[in-house]
Amino acid sequence: MSTEARPVPTPLTPAADRPAPDRLDARTKTVIGLLLVSSFVVILNETIMSVALPRLMADLDISAATAQWLTTGFMLTMAVVIPATGFLLQRFSMRALFLAAMSLFSTGTLVAALAPGFEPLLAGRIIQASGTAIMIPLLMTTVLNTVPAHRRGSIMGTISIVIAVAPAIGPTVSGLILSVLDWRWMFWLVLPIALLALVLGALKVQNLTETRRTPFDILSILLSTLAFGGLIFGLSSIGEAAAGEAPMPVWIPLAVGAAALAAFVARQLFLQRTDRALMDLRTFASRPFVVAIIMVLISMMALFGCLIVLPLYLQNVLGLSALNTGLLLLPGGVVMAILSPIVGRLYDRVGPRPLVVPGALVLSTALWGMTLLDQDTPVALVIALHCLLNAGLGFIFTPLFTSSLGSLHRSLYSHGSAILNTLQQLAGAAGTAVFITLMTTGTASALSEGAAAVPAAAAGVHTAFFWGAVVSLGALAVSFLVRRPALDAAGAPAESPAPH
Repeated sequence: MSTEARPVPTPLTPAADRPAPDRLDARTKTVIGLLLVSSFVVILNETIMSVALPRLMADLDISAATAQWLTTGFMLTMAVVIPATGFLLQRFSMRALFLAAMSLFSTGTLVAALAPGFEPLLAGRIIQASGTAIMIPLLMTTVLNTVPAHRRGSIMGTISIVIAVAPAIGPTVSGLILSVLDWRWMFWLVLPIALLALVLGALKVQNLTETRRTPFDILSILLSTLAFGGLIFGLSSIGEAAAGEAPMPVWIPLAVGAAALAAFVARQLFLQRTDRALMDLRTFASRPFVVAIIMVLISMMALFGCLIVLPLYLQNVLGLSALNTGLLLLPGGVVMAILSPIVGRLYDRVGPRPLVVPGALVLSTALWGMTLLDQDTPVALVIALHCLLNAGLGFIFTPLFTSSLGSLHRSLYSHGSAILNTLQQLAGAAGTAVFITLMTTGTASALSEGAAAVPAAAAGVHTAFFWGAVVSLGALAVSFLVRRPALDAAGAPAESPAPH
């Protein structure tokens, strides 16, 4: 437990009220560009395993519930590491954090490529995730500190390509690789790109933000690990429990996680009185931030749930190959990639609500359409629904990322980014676990009623998408509450005063 007194600002402490420059210089553009490319590479790996699951289940002799840990374990690690990034971003330089993140990611990629079995492969994924967890908050905080408010929509549109499109095209990349190569090549082909980014970062990345001495609270780290780790472990174990393979009763990690989360929140409320919180919860004093967080949670659940169920549906119900599955999911990723920068520019003009409301409507429509999928569904309809889903998400993510973090005081940017990214991982893990569980129980129910294997699998897919569609109605209702953050004459959030 930390016993340090409130830190005394040093000459390195950033001026909280200092606005970002109106124009980006060449150095800033270079650094942000390199951060964007590096982040795209590391986030792509979050879902690159989804299409490979059937192949891995056969090669490694594991069940679907166990195989999902290659994705949920990645998110679990991120949820454990990300809460500490608020502290890391204030304490260490941008250059040091970038080099640490890419070094961890490259090491994890090498371990996964060399993995002889499931356990080493999972270990490699965990190391990869440790680097990824640092990279995304680093990118967001850098943009918030260097890009003026009236241009953030455009830049956040590009960041949305990284955060949302990279996971969306992960299945396509893995499908293309698996069509001609062993699954280990999903890592061998990424490794030289990661190493190149590491070298370029060592040469080009300069410090655009300032650091300050901040206390390190061991108790907060331990509580956040138990809280977010326990919750995601419990959520991820739901799928194994449905298959009768859970290592322990699901309620145990969920109860531990919930209790630790309550203690973590209490600890942060105490520490933030003296500006020593690991994760400053005064971010939740901003109404636009809270509303956006709720929308992001629901949207991420839908995205990751679909990313895990759709490839299984295409392969196990429609009988498509990994290559065809990956290719069929590509148009959806392309749709989001095209829309994200356009939506970013529109945000700068009209604000979030005119974009988020129709986006939520399209998202819900797509999920309700997916409840119609069965063993006789034309492939063209699957592609159309997937494109519709990604179009809806494309209109949601950029406005939410921009309005949520833009509503905060500059001194809370790193904390807001850490909270947003932590809850994204929780939502992604919840979406993956819940969709897999619903699919598993729906399939088991159909089999018990005498259905054949393929129709039973289709029934499981229907169950998963039906409840996903029901949840999407909540996102549609919340979308009407989203609004642009009010700024004062200096361009600072008018309703989020300095916490000091």
